[in-house]
Amino acid sequence: MTAMKEAACVEIEKYTDDLNKLSQAIWERPELNFKEENAHTVLTDFLEKHGFEVERNYVLDTAFRAVFGKDGSGPHVAILCEYDALPEIGHACGHNLIAELGVAAGLGVKAALEATRTGGKLTVLGTPAEEGGGGKLDLINANAFEDVDIAMMAHPSPCVTAFPSCLAVVTCNIKFHGKASHAAGFPWKGINALDAAVLCYQNISCLRQQMKPDWRVHGIISNGGAKPNIIPELTELEYYLRAPTDAELNVLKEKVSKCIEAAASATGCTAEFEFDGRGYSNVATNKILANAFVANAESLGVEFTPPEQLAGLAMGSTDMGNVTYVVPGIHPMYYVGVKDCLNHTREFTAAAGSPEAQPYTLDMGKAIAMTAIDVYTSPDMLSEINEEFKNYLKN
Repeated sequence: MTAMKEAACVEIEKYTDDLNKLSQAIWERPELNFKEENAHTVLTDFLEKHGFEVERNYVLDTAFRAVFGKDGSGPHVAILCEYDALPEIGHACGHNLIAELGVAAGLGVKAALEATRTGGKLTVLGTPAEEGGGGKLDLINANAFEDVDIAMMAHPSPCVTAFPSCLAVVTCNIKFHGKASHAAGFPWKGINALDAAVLCYQNISCLRQQMKPDWRVHGIISNGGAKPNIIPELTELEYYLRAPTDAELNVLKEKVSKCIEAAASATGCTAEFEFDGRGYSNVATNKILANAFVANAESLGVEFTPPEQLAGLAMGSTDMGNVTYVVPGIHPMYYVGVKDCLNHTREFTAAAGSPEAQPYTLDMGKAIAMTAIDVYTSPDMLSEINEEFKNYLKN
């Protein structure tokens, strides 16, 4: 291990207890997207105390930017924090741990740069509202990544991988308009929008037989009508569509559109539907950066999940995917010490706040910091990262 990497790891170990308290302060007060006021305060106060130049309420009320170093002094590395929770079940995706390891990595990188007087700029970026809010999209649109060379974060999960299958996703909101009538007295006068909703649901379910194994479509009927004795004149559905790439997602959108239109045609209803413009892209993992991360993590004793156990396993979707189409990036997944514990469950909420998660989280913080140090100290590596990034976008 180089002197810089050792300095980073020593610094992270030095603040083990403080980092755990930081994570607990967020875990104990779960906040929904765009409302992460406590997390914003806890994180920015901590980073400011440790010598970062902090800009609170950066672009968004609960986003922040904490900077160390100067423009033009070397590569600019961004380490991203997430800290929003889920409704009712709290930190069931472990975003309190993402924030903790992001801050830990920031402390480690800062200490390494200071100890060796190495040039470079570091930003610990607070990104709210990953759980459906798309906070990173707003930051992208505000040019928050304009001068960033690479972006990194790590996410707790049931497995350990630097190459997660995080799918592109888009929301589709559907309305069927029919005509109300008395369901017993004059049913022939009505046009049943619920029939259209049911047919739409069934059409999409039938489509699954011809879907690729890694495509996902799942939805609900959110409005099925007012009362049983009134022919429903308005029904509504909400669907999520997912695919491994943006290009495949476009194909899937076309197929689902035909299912919707067919249901309207069969029932005499009119269909109104739209695909949300704030969809998440797939994570375009930068292979050069990911391979460096793997080497650093393995040097710390991290064991990665065998590829055969990852086959066909999709890790959901994230707005970090959109970031990886703007700058080269990675989004590794890591185990939190509790077997068979799946994200978005109450069991994962408990795991995210448990002592068992701490050593794994700190190892990820160290590996991210060490990977950033590789970028700061190897101009050739940054060139290779950029070349791989450009080639991915071409394809």
